[in-house]
Amino acid sequence: MRRISILGSTGSIGVSTLRLLDETGRLGEDYVIEALIGGRNVELLVEQALKYRPAITVLGDAAQWSRFRELIGNAGLAIACGEEAVCAAAGRKADWVMAAIVGIAGLKPTWAAAGTGAVLALANKESLVCCGRALIERVEAHGGRVLPVDSEHNAIYQVLDPSQRDRVSRLILTASGGPFLGRTREDLKSVTVEQALKHPNWSMGAKITIDSATLANKGLEFIEAAYLFDVPADKISVLVHPQSVIHSMVEYKDGSSLAQLGSPDMRVPISYCLAWPNRIDWQAPRLDLAARGTLTFAEPDLDAFPMLRLARQALEAGQGMPTVFNAANEVCVQAFLDRKIAFLQIAEFVESAMMRAQLPSIPSKDHVNRDTNDGMMISALDIDRDIRRLMGELFAESRLRA
Repeated sequence: MRRISILGSTGSIGVSTLRLLDETGRLGEDYVIEALIGGRNVELLVEQALKYRPAITVLGDAAQWSRFRELIGNAGLAIACGEEAVCAAAGRKADWVMAAIVGIAGLKPTWAAAGTGAVLALANKESLVCCGRALIERVEAHGGRVLPVDSEHNAIYQVLDPSQRDRVSRLILTASGGPFLGRTREDLKSVTVEQALKHPNWSMGAKITIDSATLANKGLEFIEAAYLFDVPADKISVLVHPQSVIHSMVEYKDGSSLAQLGSPDMRVPISYCLAWPNRIDWQAPRLDLAARGTLTFAEPDLDAFPMLRLARQALEAGQGMPTVFNAANEVCVQAFLDRKIAFLQIAEFVESAMMRAQLPSIPSKDHVNRDTNDGMMISALDIDRDIRRLMGELFAESRLRA
């Protein structure tokens, strides 16, 4: 019996994880839910709690606590609310933890889960972007393991032979290209929020969908790949692959390229992480290559989609710059969704933030990795706070110029 906690159970990854558990038919037999942690979707979290009856259910949004308690009623379930409760639940002893809280909001609970010794199924890429190898080292120091959930990194994990690591020439991440594939920079000047939210292949939350439209999501995955697989930026490439069938590739020095293929369904990489080191026999969507027909590839257009270039620059700069990139992007995506800035301004403001950022010194590796010290996490949160303040200043300056 494996105890499972899901951080971000009401988001798209969390919902897909619970759906997969239902479809395997092994809940109560091989798996039991330890903790469910949701954000603001009270109704869905209550529905999940009543169905799966975890040891603890936590709502992140304290403003909806009374509504949460009212809907739970006298179900006899342990419930809690607020940031401290979220981190406490994330740090409960479990065998497998899905870390799927989107954005920097997921950093503290993911860091807490990293200290439990559990297998950490990592869907919160921002935690790795902001803390780098320190997060992986924390997991491993406590006897756990990081398994990547993002389809691209999951693909690389499946085909990268650890014994052949020194023979890897490069990692190739694939990108769908999002809803604006083939558009020029001029074409993108007038795109709307509604257009940006129409992803051709994947069903995701609003923030990740906008990130896909700007290629910021691929930029974050670029940084994530460098930390996950401990490779430099010049050994990572990105190819646009609109069909989303080949999820990523590993190119070896002898000219061989190994790829993992599958339907664009997040339950596939989730199932790999859930069953690792085995595989689950479930009614997975089967890949019919004959029906798919042609697979195409192209280099990304960095003029129309500069976020990928900025992500590479952030990784190469290091010293907290990936956190700057992430924080500025989060603020800009929300501003775009709120119709306060234009689509192309997302990259413009992110670049301005990277140029203006004043970064503190980052804790040394030895300092960070002591069990009693959360130095890297705290440093990342400090940088995130400062950049959000800076973004307010940049927005105000922009309005004055207008």
